[in-house]
Formats: sequence, C-alpha cells, structure tokens
Amino acid sequence: MISLSPILQAKLSQPLKIGSFEVKSRVLQSPLSGVTDMVFRRLVRRYAPDSMMYTEMVNATGLHYVKQLPKIMEVDPKERPISIQLFDCRPDFLAEAAVKAVAEGADTVDINMGCPVNKITKNGGGSSLLRQPEIAEAIVREVVKAVDVPVTVKTRIGWNDKEIIILDFAKRMEDAGAKMITIHGRTRAQGYNGNARWEWIGRVKEVLSIPVIGNGDIFSVAAAVKCLEQTGADGVMCSRGTLGYPFLVGEIDHFLKTGEMLQPPTPIQRLECARDHLQALWEYKGDRGVRQARKHMTWYAKGFVGAAELRGQLSLIETVQQGLDLIDKAIEQLANGFELEDEIESDLAFV
Repeated sequence: MISLSPILQAKLSQPLKIGSFEVKSRVLQSPLSGVTDMVFRRLVRRYAPDSMMYTEMVNATGLHYVKQLPKIMEVDPKERPISIQLFDCRPDFLAEAAVKAVAEGADTVDINMGCPVNKITKNGGGSSLLRQPEIAEAIVREVVKAVDVPVTVKTRIGWNDKEIIILDFAKRMEDAGAKMITIHGRTRAQGYNGNARWEWIGRVKEVLSIPVIGNGDIFSVAAAVKCLEQTGADGVMCSRGTLGYPFLVGEIDHFLKTGEMLQPPTPIQRLECARDHLQALWEYKGDRGVRQARKHMTWYAKGFVGAAELRGQLSLIETVQQGLDLIDKAIEQLANGFELEDEIESDLAFV
C-alpha cells in the first residue's frame, strides 16, 4: 500500500513556487535529448495538464551563430507551463540564448549542468561545470540579469565518488540567483548505472531555501513517493521512466493530489498512444519524424505476447503507414484475446 505522510501530503498539495512563477504540479517532465520535442510533450501533457515540461537542451553557442532558431526551441503557446533548457560554458552566450528562450515563450530558463555525455562535457558544458563552480556561478548570475523569468539549474551530485560537491555547488547556485535546482542523484562517472543516491538530494534540501527537485530512478508512483519521503524534496522530475510511457507524470501527479492510484493503461491503450505518437511525428517532421519514431515505438512495445517481434519490426519501419499497420495488427491480436506475458523483459539497454 503506497501512502504519503500527512505532513508531506499537505506540502505537496500546494502549488510549486519557482521564484515568481507558480506551477500547479509537483511532478515535472525532464528534458531529454532527442525525445522531449513538442510531439512528446503534448502526449505527456495529455495525462498531466498541470506539469512543467522541458524542451530538449539547446546549445547556446550554436544558437549564437544561427539566424533561424532550431526546431527544438519551438514552443506551442498553449503548452504552458514550459521551460527551455540551455547548455554551454560561456556566461555571455547563455545570457543571450536565455533572452531568445523567453521570447519563444519560456516560463523559466533551465541551465543544464548535469549531462554526462562526452561531447557535451569535453566542451565545458553539462556536468563538467561541477568541476568549474566559479564559471557555473557566473553563468547563473549573467542569465538572471538577462531575463525576467526564473532561472533554474539541473545537475548531479558530483563528478565522481571522490568529488561529490553538490552541497557547496547547490548553495552557490542559490546565492547566484537560481530559483530552483533539480538534483539527479548520480555522479557524472556513474552515467545511468547503479542506484540514484537520493540521500544527497535530502542533504541539499536541508541547506537550501529554494525548491529542490529529486531526479533519478523515478520509474513508478511508488518510487516517486519513496524519493519524496526519503528526501523531503519539493517535487520529482521523471526522465527515463516516461520513455514509451508518457502516462507516468500524470499518474504520479494524480496520486500526489488525491492519494489515489490511477488504473495503469492496458497494452492496447499503450499501443494506441504509440500510434498517436507515430502519426504526430510524421505530421510534424515528415520522413525524419518516422525515423525518429523507431526508437519510441520499440519503447512502447513491451509486456505482451508478440512484443519482442513487434519491437524488431517497428525498429525498421520506413514509412508511417508501415508503422501504423504493424501497430493496428498488434492491437487487433490483443483485442482478440492475447494475454500478457508472464516474463519480465529487460529493456533499459537504450540508456
């Protein structure tokens, strides 16, 4: 039986205040490169209308040199609340990019200081800023001066086990003017391996006055509640748990607000969502959207008879009609009485 303590439930029933901005949900959808485009965000928002969404991270240096804004910055005026996430190591470029982000409709501007990918860190961005706290602090100060919306930070607990510096780092971010910080409970060296160390999120919460959001291993309502109870965090951010499962943010949000568990979607409902996702990606991006949809489709195809075969087929689709036909056939088979597989499939290799 999942339950929240009365104190935590009272706290989480209140809106999340990020500086001057208020969000009516304590559950956020993480920015995910190659995933959280407008199509994906719309699907998540279908089930979590109050939650903050984040764009894919935007390279501030690249933005400086282009005349036309990249599609990943495109924001639907109706999809608020929305945050645009930026990355770089140049305070002036990030301030310039933040101004453009606000002009595009961002309710907050988030600075990525946690991405562990080599191509980001080798150029001074992402989690490499954990080793350059003075630069990280300068970035926040410059961006705060440049825009009139709250500036937030997403980071990790440290570079490696010998350099877990999140307590000092987070305090620097608050002092520089950040209005919220999201902590992924892993080091850069961990990547996505091992368990997220939520205890560090709790320690950060003890020393900051701004909202602290817990991130890492939030794959279910139970995990979200456990993280919130252990850390005292002001909310949770869902990342990999929403891949092929855009229902998760809404499920957690509903539980935090009502104490009730929503009925999980059936395999047919998940495949119907996959169908909508594929169709929308094709309408939004054409053939490129179909190619991008392959990974999404394989994430949806889990936990039912024929799922493994369907994944293999969906990973090779060349046209939107191919994909729709495969999904429709799978839905028809399930509707005709196929039952869930008993075996538990391990499908986290993609991260």
